[in-house]
Amino acid sequence: MFVPLSSASNSGRRPRAFAAHFHLLGCVDFEDCLSLQRRLAYDALTRADGRIVILIGEHPPLITLGRGGSRRDVRLSGDELAARGLEVRHISRGGGAILHRPGQLAIYPIVPLDWHGWSVGEHLRRLSAGLAAVLAESQIRATPAAGGFSLLGKTGVLAALGVAVRGGVTTHGAYFNVNPDMRDYPRVHTLPGRSLTSLLTERLAAVKMTTVRTVLVSRLAEAFACVDPHVHAGHPHLSELPADHREFAA
Repeated sequence: MFVPLSSASNSGRRPRAFAAHFHLLGCVDFEDCLSLQRRLAYDALTRADGRIVILIGEHPPLITLGRGGSRRDVRLSGDELAARGLEVRHISRGGGAILHRPGQLAIYPIVPLDWHGWSVGEHLRRLSAGLAAVLAESQIRATPAAGGFSLLGKTGVLAALGVAVRGGVTTHGAYFNVNPDMRDYPRVHTLPGRSLTSLLTERLAAVKMTTVRTVLVSRLAEAFACVDPHVHAGHPHLSELPADHREFAA
């Protein structure tokens, strides 16, 4: 179903040791998370040790549009958006329209690609394979979307991928619905004609966010070849962000 995680790109090379840090952020403001990613990406440019940082959190209600999306993908009028308190924002990541809500895991790997010898495609394959392994543990067979790396279930898009790369360092990543309030999701098309569904909808059984998050860390660690991952609650830089950070571009 998936292209195997290669050692193709690293064939003939001995794996190098690197630090890997997973930060479980809880529910975090989208702007704060953007600012944190930008800071971590800058840090990655100044380091030479291959460190991978993966942020895992949830966001308050918001709709973002990646480079592959447009306002036409949001089938809600301006009045409906206002009544729901939903803002629509254009973001410089790949992928389409995403409706964010608590119960959806936002996954942001900060990866220095050149150090690891990975192309953008290899990075996306690893991220997609890690998410597919999480779904497999819930007895859900996901299939990749045509021409991309997002994952489809029986009822829609289970995991939407969209990354940005600047200076050879990745930001943004993937959005995986576990058990959010599914109201309005059918009216936001993440892929042409397809909206996000959820793990709860696919399983028709209770899903514990803490369990899914634990499995996610384990499977992503495997996918990114992290030998000794460190897991943290929160991130110290979040408390250092300026009170007014709206000047940071997406």
